[in-house]
Amino acid sequence: MEKPHLLIVEDDVHLLEGVQAVLELEGYAITTAENGLSAIRLLGEQPVPPDLIISDIMMPHMDGLQFLREVRKDNRFVNIPFIFLTARGEKRDIHTGKRLGVDDYIVKPFDTDDLLIAIESRLQRHKALRDATVNAVSNVKRNILNVLNHEFRTPLTYIVAYADMLNQPDVKSVGGEEMLSFLRGVNSGALRLRRLVENFIQLVELETGEAARTYHLRKVAIDEVRTIFENALLFLRQANPDRPINPIHYRVKPDVPRFIGDPEFLRIAFMHLIDNAIKFSEPVEPIELGAYVAGDHIHLFVRDCGRGIGSEEMNKIWDMFYQINRAYYEDQGVGAGLPIVRGIAQLHGGSVSLESVQGEGSTFTVKLPLSPAKPNGSNGNGNGAH
Repeated sequence: MEKPHLLIVEDDVHLLEGVQAVLELEGYAITTAENGLSAIRLLGEQPVPPDLIISDIMMPHMDGLQFLREVRKDNRFVNIPFIFLTARGEKRDIHTGKRLGVDDYIVKPFDTDDLLIAIESRLQRHKALRDATVNAVSNVKRNILNVLNHEFRTPLTYIVAYADMLNQPDVKSVGGEEMLSFLRGVNSGALRLRRLVENFIQLVELETGEAARTYHLRKVAIDEVRTIFENALLFLRQANPDRPINPIHYRVKPDVPRFIGDPEFLRIAFMHLIDNAIKFSEPVEPIELGAYVAGDHIHLFVRDCGRGIGSEEMNKIWDMFYQINRAYYEDQGVGAGLPIVRGIAQLHGGSVSLESVQGEGSTFTVKLPLSPAKPNGSNGNGNGAH
């Protein structure tokens, strides 16, 4: 197993040599520097960054606080655990270091065991965070591969297969109705592929903050809530004209006032929620679209009488790409709808909630402030299927 590599920065040569000797006896690989300026130069020259940095604060040329600032500016070093060595009474330096994100302090004169424990605990914590990040990235990669394998391959198969039929030498002998069937197959695959790509783009825009900038440019006063629902339904009908739409019942309270929002983002959010309600309900079961005021928020909801969600799935469905029993329920999408819905609600300074009983139905409620508010954030983790 490779030794952890530590960088020690200390202008007191005797203390520096003493700390180096102790840590090397404990099995650490040590690099030393006598001030922050030298340490910055060493960091730039080393092919692999150290696993942890220990630095004095009071040093010539570049003190420890400025050294920490320079380290945190570089993306290569921003996650390296950083421990300060400080003399007693340097409370102002301690406060400054905490604001800069230092991980720990060792007060001089210090006990060797205190130093070793501080180093070990910070290295273990850093490893745990790194492992968690690696696992999270691996899960995202695995989910993306699953999506690519199923959700992208299916519409591409439609497009390629029907296009191949149209490219056959004897295609002229095909009747008009059969030709239309081929073209509908190509169109169906293309529309599904387009929606998948749009969902991924929407997620990226929410994660990067681009959607927040768009929201602030487009937000307006919205007078008629029902228009949002109608525009979402219109899009769903145009996107899939052959799919039947459940009976729609509007439950918009007459006292709902105007509020600030982005009509296009809200159309997208309710398109996902209504689409889910249609997917997971029998065609004869009604879907309720409504709005009411509670306190200083307007509540816009989509209620179905469909499959419902079990209590064990309530939290999981908000995870990106999560789908309930994909192997059994083949009517699900990419698992991007609910993170998009939640992200859009947060752009408006609001939130989204779920009430559901398995076998009886689900109600998704988007809660938006009646007065303009700062967005809660742009990161929405969730799922497009329920």
